[in-house]
Amino acid sequence: MWEKLFKRDQFFAGILFGVLLPAVFFMVLYLIDILVLEMFNTHMLRKQEYLFLLSIAINLFAIKYYFVNLNYDKTGRGILIVTFALTLLYFLF
Repeated sequence: MWEKLFKRDQFFAGILFGVLLPAVFFMVLYLIDILVLEMFNTHMLRKQEYLFLLSIAINLFAIKYYFVNLNYDKTGRGILIVTFALTLLYFLF
């Protein structure tokens, strides 16, 4: 079942992966930051905005996987567009 979900060469699947991967990774980083704050009384990073930027970076691995390993151009382009849009939003706000 999971193999069919991740091995699609569709633009909208790329957009979906490009949005879901950073969202899940952000939640993981945020929970780790909360644990670090409770254990050591300090945040994991100096600025909390860096968590958002780090969560966008996970898309780079997905882009490499879909472009290089699977040769799925449509899915890779969807992830790339979402990554570019999220990075642009980060620097605008």
